[in-house]
Amino acid sequence: MSTKAWIIFAAVCVVLFGGLVVWSSRDNIDVSNVKENKVLAATENSGNIADHVYGNKESKVILVEYGDFQCPGCGAAHPTLKALSEKYENELAFVFRNFPLTTIHPNARAAAAAVEAAGINGKYWEMHNLVFERQSTWSDASASERADLFKQFAVDAGVNVEAYEKTLTDESARINRKINFDLALGRKIGANSTPTILLNGEMLEQADFGSEEALEKKLLEAFEKNGITVSAEDPKE
Repeated sequence: MSTKAWIIFAAVCVVLFGGLVVWSSRDNIDVSNVKENKVLAATENSGNIADHVYGNKESKVILVEYGDFQCPGCGAAHPTLKALSEKYENELAFVFRNFPLTTIHPNARAAAAAVEAAGINGKYWEMHNLVFERQSTWSDASASERADLFKQFAVDAGVNVEAYEKTLTDESARINRKINFDLALGRKIGANSTPTILLNGEMLEQADFGSEEALEKKLLEAFEKNGITVSAEDPKE
């Protein structure tokens, strides 16, 4: 991409990401009849974007995180959630829903939008992981700086540059609706901080997911309760 094209793209991203923040308060979504403790299919209310699920979508054990990509606590929890969702991918459905706390994390919604854009292009979890793992590089970035960084993350995640650009341009309303849908679900279950993590509808305490050992114990209990045989190697007692 030429320098001129890069500058134009960065300017467009600044406008789009800024618009997503402004629009966030204009799109109220009714989720009163949504069964939030299940893996959710795409609907008009969610911008026709389904829940992002890592692992077994049909599992009876569902771990849901309402998270903010700029939140230090979410960043700290990410390695544990990633490790266990990968270890038990045959037994567990891990769902991530957006809950950007923009009053304290001004770049959080733009990060969510970037990850959703990558998801539309088939690289949701790759982008999700990079945004968390590189959190320190963009948390304090300006609007123009974060746009450049997120674009590079998308490329590193394997998203075609032109497709990413087009998605941010053409699908901004759809992405905004998905983020608002997730926010509405979070408010419905009483989330007021991040990460808010639920296991089969039970809100976990920080002590339950503050270490890999603690969360793994909760998962193993849930697997046993639901008659799920664990196939992961060397599960901890």
